[in-house]
Amino acid sequence: MPKTPTRDFTATTFVVWQGGVLLHKHRKLGHWFPPGGHIEPNELPDEAAVREVLEESGVGVALLGERALPVSEPRQLVRPRGVQLETIALGHEHIDLIYFAKPLPGYSGLLLETDTTLGWYGAEQLGRLGLTEEIRYWATLALLELG
Repeated sequence: MPKTPTRDFTATTFVVWQGGVLLHKHRKLGHWFPPGGHIEPNELPDEAAVREVLEESGVGVALLGERALPVSEPRQLVRPRGVQLETIALGHEHIDLIYFAKPLPGYSGLLLETDTTLGWYGAEQLGRLGLTEEIRYWATLALLELG
């Protein structure tokens, strides 16, 4: 009988600004990804999604999406745009909550001017980055939905 894999919850955020999606080149893997990472113990998924973007890019963001009910209690979290199960290594998986976001008002883009491993990429540039099929689909969908 196969052993059940270990699993961690993660949050990934596709941020769109001025017709581009925020991507960074992963140091270890050498591929382009949106900001994201593990949801820490006692951290809400919404908080992890915002924190990962800030840590990896310096960009403060507001998550976009619905909340199930218009009530103050119980607190309604932003519904992820998607949820997927990713095989990370033999015997280990990530349950990845995918969010869409925009930078906070007043963002000017200045933080990314000189960084060659972090930037905003439009639809026409995505094909040249060598993205995985999954990342290309999510980035394209984010650009379509958020402009």
